Amino acid sequence: MSSEVYRDVEGPYIPFKFQEKTVRSVLSYEPQEGDIFIVSYPKCGTTWVQYITYNIFNDGVRPPSMLDVLRSVPFLECRGIPDKDLPRPVAMKTHLPFSEQPYSEGAKYIYVSRNPYDCCVSFYYYVKTRLQHQFEDGTFDEFFESFVRGKVLFGDYFDHLLSWYAHGSDPNVLFMTYEGLKKDTESCVLKVADFIGKEYGRKLRDHPELLERIVSNVSLEAMKGLEKEMKTKAAERSVTEPSEMPEGVRSKTALFGGPVAKPFLGDLVRKGVVGDWKNHFSPVQVERMKEWIALKTKGSDVMCLWKDIDLP
Repeated sequence: MSSEVYRDVEGPYIPFKFQEKTVRSVLSYEPQEGDIFIVSYPKCGTTWVQYITYNIFNDGVRPPSMLDVLRSVPFLECRGIPDKDLPRPVAMKTHLPFSEQPYSEGAKYIYVSRNPYDCCVSFYYYVKTRLQHQFEDGTFDEFFESFVRGKVLFGDYFDHLLSWYAHGSDPNVLFMTYEGLKKDTESCVLKVADFIGKEYGRKLRDHPELLERIVSNVSLEAMKGLEKEMKTKAAERSVTEPSEMPEGVRSKTALFGGPVAKPFLGDLVRKGVVGDWKNHFSPVQVERMKEWIALKTKGSDVMCLWKDIDLP
């Protein structure tokens, strides 16, 4: 992958399109009580938990568009810190490792992990369909090499995961897996609600129809439908401001504030399955991955997170 695509800003390895001033403001932010950070390495489930928290806060009312979700639960490194005067709790998304994360015992952190095989595949399709990564013609083999070397957006997968895994039992950290969300979405929604505040979890238990509506709203099919609606609306608009549209729905011209010729059709929500890596990894890559995992996780039991799924 092109070394001209990313830059280091006091640790985080981020795209050049991210404003350095915005990233530095996030790194220096002092969290308030009631701040809820949704954290993961890229393509491990943060978008999904954004939807879940939005639905919990809004009593399962379907958002008018995906943009409402992305504005209500902003991606900090791209959008900056929300207004400090907003009533708390406030949920925010970030991809920062623990060492760079604005941290306070009064804030709460939901960390979402995903097995490295599926993360690699999902990440590949993400960078391939985002113009700013300059990888439109890149192959999976090329991306795999960058992934295991940590030369991708936000750096090394295991450096990120292990930094948070060490804090997985902290009282203000809820550590989840993407695979757990897939297996039992309802239980995970309740865990998130309880973690945000006991009153939220109590409300869902007292009103099972509300819990059922939220679980339906945050299904992958529902999220894909919401994203499709957003892309359709974007295609119908003749002009858009870059700040109003999230990554994945802008054309090359829209990235610079010009007219939208056609939206860029990368998906925030793609397959959302467990085990898609089997359709992409060669036998040699499986062995390379196993060696890399053994090296990076020596002395850690982190891979036990996925002991119940079929990994090499």
